Amino acid sequence: MNKFFVLAVAALAISCVQADSFDARAETREYKSDLKEDGSYAYQYQTSNGIAGQESGVGGYYASGSNAYYAPDGQLIQLTYTADSNGYHPAGAHLPTPPPIPASILKSLEYIRTHPQQESRQGQGRF
Repeated sequence: MNKFFVLAVAALAISCVQADSFDARAETREYKSDLKEDGSYAYQYQTSNGIAGQESGVGGYYASGSNAYYAPDGQLIQLTYTADSNGYHPAGAHLPTPPPIPASILKSLEYIRTHPQQESRQGQGRF
């Protein structure tokens, strides 16, 4: 049992070193960049270990793009995003999602939407 444990740990260590070595030897395969005088820009890149990205926008105002890479478990992670005056908005299957809104809350919100609060008239009614 003890020999099996040692062999398993050694195999795991070798696979981690190989994965780190693969990433350490990664090279840029493609890189393009375009910056214009009006402040708009675009760039894209790709590496030999599967990392890729691209973005375009107008500096300080708007950007949209995407990134992709392989997680340590081999899963392809893809992220798209926009960023503007309303904030950063990422999207990807790997991102957590909020739980659904309970039916009672949805019902309350619908009631509020369909029954706007009546403004009280000044000078009428009790104080």
